[in-house]
Parts: sequence; structure tokens; C-alpha cells
Amino acid sequence: MKKGLITSILVLTFGGLQAQPLPSTPKLVVTLTIDQLRTDYLEAFSALYGEKGFKRLMREGKVYMQAEMPFDKPDRASATATLFSGCSPSTHGIIATKWMDVSTLTPRNCVEDPNFMGNYTNQNSSPAQLLTSTIADELKVATRNAGKVYAIAPFRDAAVLSAGHAGDGAFWINKTNGKWCGSTYYPEFPEWLNQYNDSSSVDFRIKDITWMPLHQVSSYKYLSDWRTEPFKYIFESERENKFYRLAASPLINDEVNLLTERLLEKSGIGRDDIPDLLALTYYAGNYNHRSTRECAMEMQDIYARLDRSIATLLDMLDRKIGLNNLILCIASTGYADPDPADTGIYRIPGGEFHLNRCATLLNMYLMATYGAGQYVETYYDQQIYLNHKLLEDKQLDLTEILEKSAAFLVQFSGVDQVYSSHRLLLGSWSPQIDRIRNSYHRKRSGDLLIKVLPGWTIVQENGNDNRAVRAAEIPAPLILMGGGIKAGKVRTPVSADRIAPTLSSVMRIRAPNGCTATPLEF
Repeated sequence: MKKGLITSILVLTFGGLQAQPLPSTPKLVVTLTIDQLRTDYLEAFSALYGEKGFKRLMREGKVYMQAEMPFDKPDRASATATLFSGCSPSTHGIIATKWMDVSTLTPRNCVEDPNFMGNYTNQNSSPAQLLTSTIADELKVATRNAGKVYAIAPFRDAAVLSAGHAGDGAFWINKTNGKWCGSTYYPEFPEWLNQYNDSSSVDFRIKDITWMPLHQVSSYKYLSDWRTEPFKYIFESERENKFYRLAASPLINDEVNLLTERLLEKSGIGRDDIPDLLALTYYAGNYNHRSTRECAMEMQDIYARLDRSIATLLDMLDRKIGLNNLILCIASTGYADPDPADTGIYRIPGGEFHLNRCATLLNMYLMATYGAGQYVETYYDQQIYLNHKLLEDKQLDLTEILEKSAAFLVQFSGVDQVYSSHRLLLGSWSPQIDRIRNSYHRKRSGDLLIKVLPGWTIVQENGNDNRAVRAAEIPAPLILMGGGIKAGKVRTPVSADRIAPTLSSVMRIRAPNGCTATPLEF
């Protein structure tokens, strides 16, 4: 009797396991990267939402409330590269939107490439500086180039990096003329997009585009604001900056949706059993990169409009592909534009940090120690680059120079930590230094990285964009939705480099070649 009971249990257990088929491979994976999307704002502004956008995602999706970038100081480009490659800047090489090119001593854009011309733009672009494969590339390899890959974004770096090396096309808004543009790096600029630019692009409509609050002013109860009257932005009145301002507003997300609908109609994406990838980018940062304190009402309206844009996208995907036939992944870039320093009435400690003064005084110190010469070759983005040729000519020990330079710089007011390349590459490991290491690339980062104390303002030598340092983590969500994904909410933090292997697993392809993270369970 016992034997029969055990046999029955085994049959029920293992038979039940075998009877549960794996979710079918989706026809289409849609990634929606929302620049500067924040979990705290997403929750705080929920009274402004309808039922078909964020609330639907919360009901039907697997929601991870905190997806953390595994490296220090993410921005849009470095975060996008990590989301699609599954590794950190130390591996994929995109340390920021711009970094100092030591061969020319000028800042270089992460997707700038003079070997290719632009379509509807004079920008020369390619993903060549992305040093690893992405989920888009691996999909192309796995399907022998049959899987379609397209990217649409308001920004050049987001479009190019999310399309990967093997994508069929990456399209972004030209901030000068309002046309959707691309690069000759990709196989072709489709005729349907030429037709769209000739008849339907935003430059034909911008004279009629005005941004005003969706709701009554009394509905915007969060953050602080001195205004009681609704804002009103008429983009046509901005003249040469009108498309730049539009791209830094929530209305740009509606333009992404319009082009997405045309692409779904004309490209054939998601129409067969071979999985395809569509990489979209939205914007959820402050209007025109101003501070939240200046644009509190605007920030709340941005989320209200973002909710509406997501509802439109979900409806579009359901009508044209069917949500059961696709996987939707919504992720944030995990950072926010920094705010200016708090005013003196709050008595929060702080000060001003000038990188150019640090670099000048460091060079004077090294001259006093080792003799005349230009030891500091250049500086950029809280990093100092030393003159390696001069050090070699003088037969000086680089490790010694780095140690003395770090010890000198850490004495400056406002400096919290100084990390040398030697310490980051060869020093002992600690949890605190791991995020710094992940953000450092030995051929693109500086010799000395300076961390400034919270509350201190980093003063830019050229320009007025001086922002205060905040060390607080930006809470950023991750949402998965579609066929085979069970709804639920997870508040335990997860690492954002796990997104790429998760989507790779969903598409039954190998993970990107620089990825060591494990897939998420859902």
C-alpha cells in the first residue's frame, strides 16, 4: 500500500512538473527605457493616472520597485549600454555620454563615428565604441539575421546603443530640424520613414503644439512650487531651440509613439514566429533639464502625460501584435538630473568645488616635486588625466605619482575621496570600491577620479550648469509584462545588469558576451 502511495505521489509530482510547458518564445520583445523614471515619483503622483497606463502595469506586470545600476554615476548612455549588454562600463566601455579623448584632448560623444554619414542629420554615428555585444546583437546571431531589430528614441545615444552593432535601424529626433534621422552605419534608411519625414514629422505640427497641464492646478499637490497659475509652453516661439525643448518635454513620448505605430505597420516586425526586438526610449526628466524646484508642477504633469503615453503604447501593441505574443520590459536609466545647491536659509553644509583649480594646483605641486613640466595633461568630469609621455621621459614611477597626487588632492575642501587608476585596477576589493571600479574603464577614464562631498556644488568652468552633489540612490523601477509573466510586486532591490540575461532567456538566445549576471525569476 505504501509503495502504491509513493508511486502515486511521484507520478503526480513529476507528471505535474512535466505537464507545465515553458512559455512560448515571444514574437516580439519590446524594451521601453524611460530616461530618469523614478519609483518614488511614480507612486507619489498616482492620483493623476488613468486606469490604462501605470495602474495597468501595476495590476498585470511583474514589478520590481528598485532596479539598481551596479556602478557609480550612471547617465543615459552608460545606463542604456548596461541594460542591453548586461555588464558595467568597466566592460562595455560606455563610461558616460561623453568622455575625454586623450588623443585629441577634447570630449568625445559615445556614439560619434566619422566613418559614417547621417540621414537627415550632419551627425556621424555608430555603436563602434560599445565594446561588447548586446541582446540585439545576440538575437541577430541566433536567428541568422532573420530577427528584426529597430530602435526609436528622442536621443542619438539611446537609439544607437539600444540598436546594438547588428540592428536594422536606429532613429532619433534631429534637434535642429525636427526630422527623424539615422546613420549610414545601418543597412538602409527605410522608404516609409522618408515618407513619414516628408509628410508627418513633428516640424509640420510644432506650430500647433502647446504644453499645458492635463489637470486642474489644484491636482498638483506634491513637491514645492511658488506658482498658482498653470504653465504654458509654446514651442514654436522658441525659434532655434524649439525641437531641443520639445525633446526635453513629455510631449516627445507621443512622437515616439507615432513613429512606433508607423514602424509596426510598415516593417513587418512581430509578424512571424522568429522573435524580433523593438527598443523604445521615453523621457521623464525635468523640462529642459531645469530643477524640480523650478518645475514642480511640470514634473507632476510629466508623469501624468507619461501615464497617458504608456496607455497609448499598450493599446497599440495589443491591437497590432497582441500582448500575449510579446514581452514588454520597462526600465529606467536610474539617475536624475542634479538640482542646484540648497539656498542658505536651510543652513545645509556645502561649498563650491572647482576641478580646474584642483588640476592647476596639482600640476604646480608635481612641478615643485619633480621639476618643470606639464604633468596634468587635461581634466574632465571630476577626472584628471596625467601626461604619461612626460612621466616616461623623466623616468618617473607612475604608481608613486598617482599615490602622491591622490594624497595631495584629498586635502582640498569638498573632496571626499580620490581614486587612482592603480587603486581601482590593482588595489584590494571592498563593497564601497566595487561600484567605482565598475564605472571605470582603463582606456577611457582618467588617472585620478575625485568624489565630492554631498551638498557641495561642482562648478563648471564653461557654462552655468552648476549642480549640487547628492549621494542618495535614485529609486528606479523595472516592469515585465506579457505572455507567460505572472503579476506581482517585488520590493527587494535587483541589479539592472540582470535585465539583459533575463530577456535573452525569454528569447531562447545566449546572453551578451560581457554579461556575467544571472536572469531574474518570474
